[in-house]
This record gives sequence, C-alpha cells and structure tokens, in this order.
Amino acid sequence: MRDSRTLATITLCGSLALSAGAVSAETIRVGIGHQSMVTNTVSGGIVLEKLGLLEKHLPTTGKYEDVDYDIVYRDYDSGPPITNQMLAGKLEFGVMGDYPLIVNGAKFQETGKQETRFIAVTGYNLRGTGNGIVVPISSDVQSLADLEGKTLSVPVGSAAWGMTLKALSEAGLSDKVQIVNQSPAVGAANIQAGRIDAHADFCPWSEIMEFRATGRKIYDGSEAEIPTFHGIVVRESYAEQYPEVVEGVLKATLEAQKWIQENPMEAAVKVADWTGVEKEVLYLYFSKGGITTAEASIKDEWVDAMKYDLDLLKREVGVPDLDFDRWVDDTYLRAAYQAMDLDYDALVNSVVVTQPNNPDFKPAEIWFENKGIVTYDSVAEMLTAMEASGDAINATYVYDNLTGLKLFGKAAYLVRGDDGEVVAFLKKADSEQHIANHGGTPVVPGNALAMAH
Repeated sequence: MRDSRTLATITLCGSLALSAGAVSAETIRVGIGHQSMVTNTVSGGIVLEKLGLLEKHLPTTGKYEDVDYDIVYRDYDSGPPITNQMLAGKLEFGVMGDYPLIVNGAKFQETGKQETRFIAVTGYNLRGTGNGIVVPISSDVQSLADLEGKTLSVPVGSAAWGMTLKALSEAGLSDKVQIVNQSPAVGAANIQAGRIDAHADFCPWSEIMEFRATGRKIYDGSEAEIPTFHGIVVRESYAEQYPEVVEGVLKATLEAQKWIQENPMEAAVKVADWTGVEKEVLYLYFSKGGITTAEASIKDEWVDAMKYDLDLLKREVGVPDLDFDRWVDDTYLRAAYQAMDLDYDALVNSVVVTQPNNPDFKPAEIWFENKGIVTYDSVAEMLTAMEASGDAINATYVYDNLTGLKLFGKAAYLVRGDDGEVVAFLKKADSEQHIANHGGTPVVPGNALAMAH
C-alpha cells in the first residue's frame, strides 16, 4: 500500500463568526483507496491526485466556507484491503472492480451497523475484455482444454477469478485444473519465469505480459460474456453528512474521464509516468476503440452483471447477501452530471459495444517513437509502412476480425488473403478457421514485413 497525503488549504478568508448551521474550523478528511495499476480505476484515483482535480471540485461555500480538507490517497494492488480500511473507518471512498465492489457492499450490510453505497463507474468493457488467461510465451497451450491437469493462478475474489470459474465450469474443467491464489505481480513474474502453467488476471495485466512478450493470451474475458467494470463506493454515513463532498469527488472523476477520452495519448504517457505501466499498454485501453470506456453512469447492465456475480460469490466463497436496492445509489452522480451540464439519462441508456470492422475507427495504428500515432486504412498498409519506415516503433494496434476488440499488432494472429488484404485475430484457432474457410496464409513473426507485399 502506498499512502499519499495532502492537507488541502481550501480555506477562504472570512469572519470567524459563521452563519447558522455552518461548520466552524472543521477538517474534513477525503480518504480514497484506489488502484493505480488498474486501468479501469485511474479516473477515480491517480488522475485525481496528479492533476489536482479534487481541490478544484470540493465545495468551498455555505457550510464548507471555513473547512480544511485533508485529502488522502492510498494505493493498493487489489480491492479487498480497501474494503478492510473502509470498515475500520480509515477511508471514505473505495475504487475497485465489480467482484470486490460486491464484497464491499455485502460485508458492510452484514455488520448491521454501517453500509456503503455504490455511486459511480470509473471504467468498463461490455464484453468483459480486460480480464484474461495467459500462458508463458513458449507454452504449447493454446486453449482452455489444454490446461487439463495443469495449475492456474489468479487473484482469488477478483473479477478475473470469477471469469475463470465460469470458463472452467462451462468447459467441463472445474475439477481438472488446479487453482492457486496469486497477486497480479506475482502471477506475472511466475509467467515470465515459466513457474506456473497459466495465470488469470484483471486489466491490464494480460496486456502487460503480451507487450513484454512474456505471456500469451489463450482466453479473453469477452468469451465469458459477462461485462467487467470498476467503480466507486462510499461509506453511507459519510455521504449523508457531506453529500456535497461526495458530489465534488464525482465531478472530479467526470473531469478525469473527459481528460482520458479527449487526450488518450497524453493520458497514456502521463499515467505511465505515474504508475510504471507501459504507455503502449495504457493506450490500448484509453484510445478510441480501446478496451476501456471511461464513463461513470450506473447502467442496468452493470447491476444485472453484479447480481449474477453475487450468486457465484455466495456459492464459491460464502459471501453474504446484498440488497442491491439499498446499495446502488446514483443520486450523487446525477447531481454531479447536472452540475457538469451532462445528460445522465442519455448516458445511462447508451453503452459502447465493440463491433468488427467498425467504420468509426481506422483498422490499424502505429505509435512511432518520434512522430506519435499514425493511422492506416488497412492492416496491409500498416505492414507496408513498417517496412518502409526507418523510425523506431513503440507499438502497433489492430482489431480482432470477429469481435472488433483492439489488440496489439505483435500479439495478434494475422492472415494475408489471396487478395493481399490482412485480417487480425485474437486467437490462433480463429485465424486457422478463417484460413480453412476463406484461404490465406499466416503472417508469421519474423516474416511480417515480407507478407505486406
């Protein structure tokens, strides 16, 4: 856990004699537990801290006119420690993934004395991409079936763990694959060293391993057909006492999301500097057509997904029940949207869905070291540009031909058709099926540039 504390001196000069009902010389703590290494949470944590957005949006009038804010950011590797700190009264807000959010709400309700409220989403992917199962780069494993008799590690209780249980169950492998509990960093290190057969994790660890060429994805969260997202919970008693502070936190989050949406490359570079996650990985999430949609509204799809997830948690690890009608509360978010002149209902009723060959996005991109992002009208054109250019390349990006999910070019399975066009696939089996149905030749590593002609 990393602790960053700022004593915000948002104290306006004025008379010590405050009007009736005002708070005199009060210090209000705004303690946020977040996960800077998780791409879907950065708009509720690290971006707020580094861009100073809370100081901009916290209330300073009325009963808050003479208030000092003690702003505390605590950075964790996963959601459960944040819940523990909130239960102990040491944090007011928690930013975490869908499964930890559910556990947070259920554990609080179980006390019978205190509760939290689920108040906003920080980032989502409707298909569930962001979770994934990875094997060492040199592994012979190509599918879930190949994991029979092998060992798979995963952060137990995470969204990736829920995805893994569902995937193995549907494949008839629940009792044929040994599952062990490992944190993201440990699992990634073991994949790199070849000490584990497979590792399942949440965003952006699968893509980190792909980019570093230490791991290869054999199962994507989209195949589980359950949305994945991260969001914000707040202690109910705090929210009732300081509703305008909660609204301020949410307004800051909305501004952070807008910054990411409008400046994906800048956001990738800056968040990389703040967190150590490679900028190329972050761009895969933040960019247009990328894995993460940074938008805060609480949609019916998210609540339905969490109700499904709760049943799994109750069955597998004995998580107590959760009254969603009490727990889900978008009133603070609606107020923040209104204050920011945004149409909440319109956003609730819209959702970003990936689709193959989306005309809104160019099918290929190169991030050049010196000249930034360049887009191309085809994957074949991108490959030609790679051969012709002498400039250093940070990364390439393409889209899965079947789902429209954005991929690293070097991690995708490319197929060149007889007409010269090149299509990309997330999975090797899908590329082989395409060749069987339509013909074509694999664009193999080491021969990619030759295959552009």
